[in-house]
Amino acid sequence: MIKRCVFLGLLAGLGLLLTGCYADFGPVGGDPTPIITPAAAYHLQLGDRVTVTVYDEPNLSGVYDVNPTGSLDLPLIGSVRAVGQTPVEVERVVEGRYKGGKFLEAPHVTITVVEYRPVYIFGEVARPGSYPYRTGLNALSMVTEAGGLTYRGSRSSVLIQHAGELAWTEYPLLASVTILPGDLVRVPERYF
Repeated sequence: MIKRCVFLGLLAGLGLLLTGCYADFGPVGGDPTPIITPAAAYHLQLGDRVTVTVYDEPNLSGVYDVNPTGSLDLPLIGSVRAVGQTPVEVERVVEGRYKGGKFLEAPHVTITVVEYRPVYIFGEVARPGSYPYRTGLNALSMVTEAGGLTYRGSRSSVLIQHAGELAWTEYPLLASVTILPGDLVRVPERYF
């Protein structure tokens, strides 16, 4: 009888211990979709830094941040909406505003992203936190950059939440899984 009580007590304690370690970070989707690279069809986000080049107009060219209102504040034309648009779409709007405002006769504008929004990694990694995005970043290199896995970290999967999405998607911890600017990466705990 005492052995059974001790066994049930240990079982209940283990259950409470495991329940206390659980943290819910939101829904997890089951069907991973292919991830495209930022250069293919990147939409500007808060925190991106861009170079705006207005050809033959050095006073109008410069480096600008996408501000908290989601816009670029440019000389002469003021605020231009940038969040959710590709650099090419913003280029056309800026050209139209310079031409329509009678500031320039035939403006030619190029917008290039020079610094993407950072990537955040947390969970079972040695150094969780914010890391600058760079082209070619993948799940395996992101974990490595964060100091590697802790002894509890999953060696087979990683959870990623892309900017603008509400659910987490589970991906294999492989170099073929591309990380995008602004992604949240969570390394789950392994159980065995």
